Amino acid sequence: MNVQSGVQIAALDPVWEQIRGETERMAMQEPVMAGMLHASVLNHPSLEQSLSYVLAHKLGNVDLPAMLLRQVFDEGLASVKDAASAVRADIGAVTDRDPACHYAVQPLLFFKGFQALQTHRIAHWLWNEGRTTMALFLQSRSSEVFGVDINPAARIGCGVFMDHATGVVIGETAVVENDVSMLHGVNLGGTGKERGDRHPKIRRGVLLGAGCKILGNIEVGAYAKVAAGSVVLQPVRAGCTVAGVPARYVGECGSEHPARDMDQRIPFEK
Repeated sequence: MNVQSGVQIAALDPVWEQIRGETERMAMQEPVMAGMLHASVLNHPSLEQSLSYVLAHKLGNVDLPAMLLRQVFDEGLASVKDAASAVRADIGAVTDRDPACHYAVQPLLFFKGFQALQTHRIAHWLWNEGRTTMALFLQSRSSEVFGVDINPAARIGCGVFMDHATGVVIGETAVVENDVSMLHGVNLGGTGKERGDRHPKIRRGVLLGAGCKILGNIEVGAYAKVAAGSVVLQPVRAGCTVAGVPARYVGECGSEHPARDMDQRIPFEK
């Protein structure tokens, strides 16, 4: 594929066009990285193909080389309904909410929360297709490489932001709806004594602070906030803030969109 046709395709996709432009400037600023930047981004005609290349080279190993693993990512990205919009929504979530993110290409190349989430999307598709062995392989490799452990059966929406992401654990029957933000060390786990549907349901727009643990088949209502380090064992009402061990109600959120505002201060009531 020639450069001109690549530019024409990029022009139809504003996010991809922005990423290509940023990458071209980076390649000029850091010539020693030009080869990597071309291989990862500029040699590809679409964001999806660039993403499959990046993930395959991150997660491939001697048992399943990147060239073979990339076929799985390509197939998944082509098969998952609304995969293209989900990838772009996740990039938008990072660029909008992370003050350390200055370019749309940064999540694609460098931010493991974004990379782990995209890996999960393919693992979830594999799981639903009955390809559980490959799905579990991706979960295992994502845990090893990114430090993020998401069961392939967990259901995660789009526009989700995992900031730093180290130590995030999401269990098999967990649900995370659209526009949720979570920081490192978040655990959406079971209580250890249940089977079946045993993990939390995180509704739209929730902000989960660093290190918080939400345990059991309980609901965190839409646009709620869970403070850092909290242990949540009871349902959380929509639009409120909980904090502590065990977590208790400490006030209303004070924000219509806590996951987007990323304000982790706690409004303790007097």
